[in-house]
Amino acid sequence: MTRIGVYPGTFDPVTLGHMDIIRRGAKLVDRLVIGVTTNPSKSPMFTLDERMAMVRREVADVGGEIHVVAFDSLLMDFAEREGARVIVRGLRAVADFEYEYQMAGMNQQINPRVETVFLMADVALQPIASRLVKEIALFGGEIGRFVPPTVRDEVVARVGQIGRKGS
Repeated sequence: MTRIGVYPGTFDPVTLGHMDIIRRGAKLVDRLVIGVTTNPSKSPMFTLDERMAMVRREVADVGGEIHVVAFDSLLMDFAEREGARVIVRGLRAVADFEYEYQMAGMNQQINPRVETVFLMADVALQPIASRLVKEIALFGGEIGRFVPPTVRDEVVARVGQIGRKGS
């Protein structure tokens, strides 16, 4: 039986923290499905297609069976469609745990056949958040130590486009 896990997120943009969880999560399952979604409470810098392409490019050399799939539904419905029995979630801080703990409880009520597995972020990567990466970039700060090099270039280019539109 193939063990399938889902790692969901907006990945706007994909960070080194995300990549750490992807590498480690891929070792726990036979197939890791990275679910790229939209979050109505967030204003994405990149379109869904751009984020999917970004994630696909960055995971190409990770190894293991990794699929990048878009979804716009309840996570547990998506997990069921993909045949997943595991949801992989990364934790950076206590605040993440409180939110994720609540979500895991709700998800278990929706679909008790799917377990949530939490992976602690690498200590050096714990402060990284996509939201903060975008904020740093918008104010002209260097983000190279938080995202892969090609993602850095894409964020910097997008910030330049945003700046030109606002002028």
